[in-house]
Amino acid sequence: MTTQEQEQTRVAWDRWSVTAVLAAAGIVGPILFTTVALAQSLLRGDHSLVGDPISALATGSSGWVQDVNFVVIGLLLIANAIGLHLGVRPARWGMVGPAFLVLSGVGGVLDGIFPAVDASGAFSEEQVGHTVGAFMAFLGAGIGFIVLSRRLARDPEWRSLATYALASGIAIVILVFAFGALAEESGALLHPLTGLYEWVMVAVWFICTIVLAFRLLRVTQAAGTH
Repeated sequence: MTTQEQEQTRVAWDRWSVTAVLAAAGIVGPILFTTVALAQSLLRGDHSLVGDPISALATGSSGWVQDVNFVVIGLLLIANAIGLHLGVRPARWGMVGPAFLVLSGVGGVLDGIFPAVDASGAFSEEQVGHTVGAFMAFLGAGIGFIVLSRRLARDPEWRSLATYALASGIAIVILVFAFGALAEESGALLHPLTGLYEWVMVAVWFICTIVLAFRLLRVTQAAGTH
């Protein structure tokens, strides 16, 4: 093997190693966030998994734990989105899907920077920032999956997940827009189940993220052995 070939091999291996780490972020992030949030809820008598939004965990003396949890998941989702961009075959406008997923991660970070909604209902700076972050997180993920699905369909290594990513993205977008009518207001039909509703959205989002991350890890490892 020539020096040039060795250098090309080293660069390729470095890229595969970085992509593998970014793929792991998409697995660790959702699992860590869910574990911390569930543990917080179970340890706090003032929070209900079924009736209270996840953001309510950011209130009180231990609220900083959930704030950090939001920031960490946001950063890990940004990393995973970059990994997906590197691991899926390039396409025209191919950056759009991962860009929306990056936007989703930024929304998570904003949720950590701007704590929970004010119980009084007043539109404080924190509430506005948190609401914007939540919309960015969920809609960024939903639209990101929808757009990314077109790119997945063009890559033989990813084609089998294209329809699943598309369906997950559509489900998230529908759930987000239905939230305002079904659960957000105090008199809404599903308002007593606000927490459960949010966890359903999170489950659709996180499961798809983990599935794509595992495929990215597999594709990356396969490429590294050649």
